Amino acid sequence: MASNIQCSVWLKNPCTNYRFPKFLCSVILSGSTPKIEKGSSKGIEELKEKTRKELKRLCYLDKVEGMKFVDDLQWLGVGHHFEDEINLMLEKLSEWDSCAEDRDLHAAALRFRLLRQHMKPISCDIFEKFMDQNIRKSLIKDKEGLLNFYEASYLGSSDDDILLEAMRFTKTQLKLSVETMGSDCDLSRRISRALELPRHRRMVRLESRWRIEECSRQGIHNSRRLQLAKLEYNNVQLLHQTELFQLTRWWKELGVADKLDFARNSAAECFLWTVGLFPHPKYSDVRVEMAKVIAILLVIDDVFDKYGTINDLSLFTLAIQRWDVDAMDTLPEYMKVCYMALYNTTKEISQKVLKEHGTDIHHFLARSWIDTVEAYMIEFKWFSGGEKPISVQDYVENGAATAGAYMALVHAFFLMGEGLTNHNIKLMSKPYPELFSASGRILRLWDDLGTSKEEQDRGDKASIIEVLMKEKNLSNENEARRHIKQLIMNLWKDLNGNLSDPNPFPLSIINVCFNMCRTAQVFYQHQEHSYASNVKNIADYIFREPIEL
Repeated sequence: MASNIQCSVWLKNPCTNYRFPKFLCSVILSGSTPKIEKGSSKGIEELKEKTRKELKRLCYLDKVEGMKFVDDLQWLGVGHHFEDEINLMLEKLSEWDSCAEDRDLHAAALRFRLLRQHMKPISCDIFEKFMDQNIRKSLIKDKEGLLNFYEASYLGSSDDDILLEAMRFTKTQLKLSVETMGSDCDLSRRISRALELPRHRRMVRLESRWRIEECSRQGIHNSRRLQLAKLEYNNVQLLHQTELFQLTRWWKELGVADKLDFARNSAAECFLWTVGLFPHPKYSDVRVEMAKVIAILLVIDDVFDKYGTINDLSLFTLAIQRWDVDAMDTLPEYMKVCYMALYNTTKEISQKVLKEHGTDIHHFLARSWIDTVEAYMIEFKWFSGGEKPISVQDYVENGAATAGAYMALVHAFFLMGEGLTNHNIKLMSKPYPELFSASGRILRLWDDLGTSKEEQDRGDKASIIEVLMKEKNLSNENEARRHIKQLIMNLWKDLNGNLSDPNPFPLSIINVCFNMCRTAQVFYQHQEHSYASNVKNIADYIFREPIEL
């Protein structure tokens, strides 16, 4: 994906080595903030206006081409500029009941995917006619239609049997067809990529980058649309550099790395997570605040995995449960540092949300941290103290908390501040919503698949692979990994159900849950690289390397 460029250097602190992305070192030392260039703003506005007019025209004159247009804009990462026009198109598509175009597999599948991913009502029954045995034969030559049908099938829930059947059928046909197509063909490349991983499961920002470069390489795209995407990508990249600078400055001022030499210094890793969770440029402040939360989570993770004794960890858990500054008195010095960083950051975020959204959320944030630390303590006793035998179900349910999923999603829900109601606010504590649970379990499973060996090498004994092999009496680790991937597949279906079933949450937080799973797969599904080198390469690719105009 990205070239193996060394994207970090060492800055010396009195107590420890302090790691920052290389391209930020000079601005950190100088105290200046990276500047976002404004020279291209006029060009972007002109391109946006022309694109907007074309989209409005298609909304009324050609719905099929309009759908393709919307899909292109979203794939290229510029759909957020045209939300009003896209919503108008979705309204038109919702009213588009039975018509001639619905006999077109490509149009039917694209319509389904666009409506379903935006939580608009649409039944998968529209595909029944295409699954008729006689009609299937006529579809084999429609490669574009099969590809869109395949992509649509991955938005199915556990109740959508027809989409599961469609997934099997289209996958088989696409595998056969790609063998006879040239590798340089755009459709062939899109099919191969979809078979590797469908778009619904890809990290949004990374996928937009790939699509922009693919369109440039093939010379296949509307030049206006592509030029807008390139300019937008580079502008947002500069915004990300500014945000990452803010994060690294905060981390240095916090002083945790100076005092805890065992803790990871991973500003770029934490920030990359937030770009995965919140790809929309408008969530700039949310990304920075969430990266702070993730950075502290990693410190706590290291305390439990590598440094803390059973007595120290018990004291730390009790202090967190009290959630009071005075509770620090019983802690060893290194834990006081961690406790204060967590306590003060949570207080600052609570005050920020109260000021911006008028909601006092301190109790919910504190409770999410208490639940997380309690889960860490349970896991520590399982794997270090042998307190009790555990099952796969026990491990995964507790693991969603130790992965930080509940804590992160509660923070995300309130930091975004969208669609808050008295009802869904009350759901931000145990037992957490099934929406959060499904994405948290996927995160935990991918984490274990991707880092089990590396984490065991650094002292973390917790992994589902060993638990699963013992419970299911599996003969080798590969069998366990196949079983885990099937669990992930089933959890994705549960997660997809939130797009079609009645739901108390806005689409924005549902998308964060999807993005958590997408980003987890990017982070942890690596083969030729270690976890650390994989993350470093992706961060360099997204944050440092601009797209050639």
